Amino acid sequence: MHKRDFMKAALVGAASLGAGGAAEAAKPTPAQIDDRAYMAGLLEKIASPVLSAMSKGELKKTFLLELSPTWDGRDPSVAYLECFGRMISGLSPWLALPEDDTAEGKVRKRLAEQALQAYAHSVDPKSPDYLTWRIHGQALVDSAYFTQALLRAPKALWEPLDATTKKRIVEEIKGARRFNPPISNWLLFAAMNEAFLLQIGEEADPLRLNAAVRAINDWYVGDGWIKDGASFHFDYYNAFVMHPMMIQVLEIMEANKAPFWKDNLTKWRELAVKRAQRYAEHLERFVSPEGTFPPFGRSLTYRTAAFQPLALLSLRKQLPTKLSEGQVRSALTAVHKAIFRHESNFKGGFLTIGFAGHNPALGDWYSNNGSMYITTEGFLALGLPATDSYWTAPAQPWTQKLAFAGRPFQKDYPVDY
Repeated sequence: MHKRDFMKAALVGAASLGAGGAAEAAKPTPAQIDDRAYMAGLLEKIASPVLSAMSKGELKKTFLLELSPTWDGRDPSVAYLECFGRMISGLSPWLALPEDDTAEGKVRKRLAEQALQAYAHSVDPKSPDYLTWRIHGQALVDSAYFTQALLRAPKALWEPLDATTKKRIVEEIKGARRFNPPISNWLLFAAMNEAFLLQIGEEADPLRLNAAVRAINDWYVGDGWIKDGASFHFDYYNAFVMHPMMIQVLEIMEANKAPFWKDNLTKWRELAVKRAQRYAEHLERFVSPEGTFPPFGRSLTYRTAAFQPLALLSLRKQLPTKLSEGQVRSALTAVHKAIFRHESNFKGGFLTIGFAGHNPALGDWYSNNGSMYITTEGFLALGLPATDSYWTAPAQPWTQKLAFAGRPFQKDYPVDY
């Protein structure tokens, strides 16, 4: 693919679809770009303005804040850590791919170099882009995405950092312990930071690690679904936080033989993966024949992060046996086209508050346009090389596409694990 074609993917994207565009996804035309080029182009469009600015210490200068109409009055500077931390988490597997001379590879190299510079600015007290680490508890949330990226791409994002930047990162992450997490999904944010410290050989807090694992297990209600604290919320937080972070925390604890309160960590990690696979089956069935999905629950403005488990399990080669790679890839591509075909998702190059386009009324009391960058979690499968079967498998129709075309599709039954 020529470089201009790859860059065009970011701009043409879903706009190339008509009203029935998603239905045409399995019928390539001369004007249609392939799934990987579309996804890579869109991710570059989302990430490049952030990294270009922050690599020069100019994110705060250029990122014009948008706050929810119901904003709770907290220091709005928390938005910059939200923006960078969330964006780099979903971007990191793509940056972890080996360098190559393709147009895509050159884009990845540029973004990776900018990301390293951005990490340095983020913890340098003398930088204009020193982030808000110490003022508000929101920093606990987004420091977890910040460290999750370092865990997902250690050779691209952690190892090349200079010793001073590494030391400053460790200090800020340990400093986040000043914030006491509420008994909710926030327990996993605290655990993710401790998992990062554990992985790099720093002293980790076993209580924060074990408290999160025990709580998430206790909140499991069955058939792949997890409560968020004392009550059940019908939203996408199982995708935003619960399943992906539970798996990663357990995996790092297991690899480092961390103290654990019960049984063995291998058993718990395998169970967490099975439960995430079942939840992913539900997500796949949420995708309509046109690529749309149900707009329910809080934090709906996180857009395609709702499909993080499908993208993550694709990346890990752990999709449930009922879902083929060609089926999942087609569904996820259609979802992104349905959401991002609206240009009002962006203003001045940066994401806006909204869902399928700009709609600030959908924001929650904690929402700002920095929060929106968690949508990159829907792009995790880009961490697989272009030659991987996920990208080369023939496109296949997903469940609803089969169902509403009057074609045979699999029945669905609950599981007991």
